[in-house]
Amino acid sequence: MSVTVIRNAVVFDGWSETLLEDTDIVIEDGRIKELVTGRASVPDAIEVDAAGKTILPGLIDAHVHLLAVHLSATKNHDSPLTLMMAKALPRIKRMLDRGFTTVRDVAGADYGVRDAIAQGHIPGPRAFIGGPGFSQTGGHGDHRRKADSNRFPDRNANGLDFFCRIVDGPDEMRIAVRDELRRGADHIKLMASGGVGSPNDEIDDYQFSEEEIRIAADEAAMRDSYVCAHTYGPRAVSRAVKNGVRTVEHCNLIDAETAAIVRDCNAFVVPTLVCYETTLEQGGGLGLSPFVMEKLAYVVDAGVKMLELCEAAGTRMGFGTDLMGEMEFAQSHEFVIRARVQKPIDVLRSATRVNAEILQKPGELGTIAPGALADIVAVDGNPLEDIALLDGQGENLSMIMQDGALYKNRLPVREHGGATHAVAGAAA
Repeated sequence: MSVTVIRNAVVFDGWSETLLEDTDIVIEDGRIKELVTGRASVPDAIEVDAAGKTILPGLIDAHVHLLAVHLSATKNHDSPLTLMMAKALPRIKRMLDRGFTTVRDVAGADYGVRDAIAQGHIPGPRAFIGGPGFSQTGGHGDHRRKADSNRFPDRNANGLDFFCRIVDGPDEMRIAVRDELRRGADHIKLMASGGVGSPNDEIDDYQFSEEEIRIAADEAAMRDSYVCAHTYGPRAVSRAVKNGVRTVEHCNLIDAETAAIVRDCNAFVVPTLVCYETTLEQGGGLGLSPFVMEKLAYVVDAGVKMLELCEAAGTRMGFGTDLMGEMEFAQSHEFVIRARVQKPIDVLRSATRVNAEILQKPGELGTIAPGALADIVAVDGNPLEDIALLDGQGENLSMIMQDGALYKNRLPVREHGGATHAVAGAAA
């Protein structure tokens, strides 16, 4: 039995506006055992001194693509899966370096990536995976060129086709959902509208029939799972949530009526604003076509308005980033963008407690509370006052703990009553 005590902590628990002052956090076998005001008496514990730092739950990004190593579709198309995975390894590690101890991959990663992280073969955030995103023929996710005649791309052939599975009709949808759940998917991803990066559709198209969407949601629910859906316009968003989709991604073009529909359907919006701003700045130089750049410009300004509409409607919002390829460095800048509209505490709630609800892990992830997994981040300063402390590459994070183990640490450590010293940790 291993016991660690984080002492002298000021704690944001994932929800309350009132920080817990002068608190000791007792961690036993990878979970938080108790929070004690003042000093906890725990013989033979490893002690970490967090004086002057703010303790947060490990951050959660609910919209990533772990294997999207290139922004350019052509480069991904030319990459075999072995090369793509090799390039993805440092990308995956850097997410953990920024304090994201958990992520949800919404198209691309399979159970092998999730299990490689969980078994300690590669450092990275705990991953919830969905396998390939489902696209209708000609929809977002169908990256075949107009001259291509093959119906089903070979998902074992290259890094682009691995991201999506073409599904048409109710019967194919039922089989596809069952098959991906058989293969270990934690959720199912539908491309329910047009997208920025796809060559064959307009961004405000709505895709898949209502019957197809309903079947996907019903089949997922039978396995205690759920469906998330790529959506932009009001029609796509409302059709998705009315037919059982649990989280709608992006939603830049949403209107006030549809934000209220999402709320009333007990669903979540997962904004991903940083991907548009960053890609609009740099995408032209990385090979994006004028058609894609035009669609980017169309949605980038609408994103902040979407936040305002969802805030006004009381729609629950998670936290996502959706950064492809070379844009991945900007992951934590989403905090700063969201704070243009939301209070810092609400942005932090989205990236902790709300995202834990999305992942169906309330009380286990996204919180500092007894029984929760000991995913804990120590920040130099108070991000509830200055959210920009979380921006960058983790420079302001003194400690990152995952499952009770110190991944990164600059704080003083006393082991079993011995002398105090600094433990550098794997990422320092």
